[in-house]
Amino acid sequence: MSAGWQLQRGRAWKTFVVVIGLGAITHASLGQSENCAMSSHHAGVMFPVERVDPSWACRLQAIISNYTTANAVGPIRAALSESMYEYLLDRPPLAAALINRLDLGLYKSEARGQGRFWGNDGEGTEGIVQLVYKDGTSRIYYLEGSHDSRLLPHITGKAVVFLKMNAVREADGIGAMDSTMIAYTRLDNRILSGLVSLLRPLIGGTVTGKLQKGVETVNRLGQVMRRHPERVLFEAMDPPAFPNDEVAFLKGTLGSLQNPGKAGHLNPPIP
Repeated sequence: MSAGWQLQRGRAWKTFVVVIGLGAITHASLGQSENCAMSSHHAGVMFPVERVDPSWACRLQAIISNYTTANAVGPIRAALSESMYEYLLDRPPLAAALINRLDLGLYKSEARGQGRFWGNDGEGTEGIVQLVYKDGTSRIYYLEGSHDSRLLPHITGKAVVFLKMNAVREADGIGAMDSTMIAYTRLDNRILSGLVSLLRPLIGGTVTGKLQKGVETVNRLGQVMRRHPERVLFEAMDPPAFPNDEVAFLKGTLGSLQNPGKAGHLNPPIP
């Protein structure tokens, strides 16, 4: 057998192995995707789960199919325009900073990568939030976090949160946003997981309360923006000032609240 023939045979064998390997990987991926298919309906609300990146499907489905609690909140109205609501939703650190500076809450948040944020509500709950999917009306988040309180010991868990948004007009013609959230939470703690039947009402109530308070705090922020836009802008520019692009957006949006159809003419109050 010539050296050339042996070389060709070796190449052919490697090609065969690669093809078989790719076929097996493709088949496994397809099988995994099918096994991890999520329902598009949650608490009567439809979400485009088929658009979720396949790499997230099994992680989300593992929580949804084995949840400790499932909770739905809403629709709850937030006194924010669609553009402002989505802007703050994309920038949790900005929303948390405004809430703190306006004495509406003790929220903290930091960016930890693309669509990934750390957050703390100042009341014993903190964790990482990862945006998995978003479009004009829907968002899907993956969360890992912990909670401490007098009623519950230190517990850790994961959650999937579905958010549905709907832009509406209030009686005075001002834009607002209605939000509905569905959350599936699964505890990590083995001992507590064995007491699910006893703890579910308490944990479920805690989760529901956290979701509802979060939206209601955003609503209070929107109300302050409507009634006292100068104060909001002043807080945004007070050292350490927010980034220039965020100040510019706030100035334009808050200015339009006082002068519909006109933006960018709002001046901060003199301290």
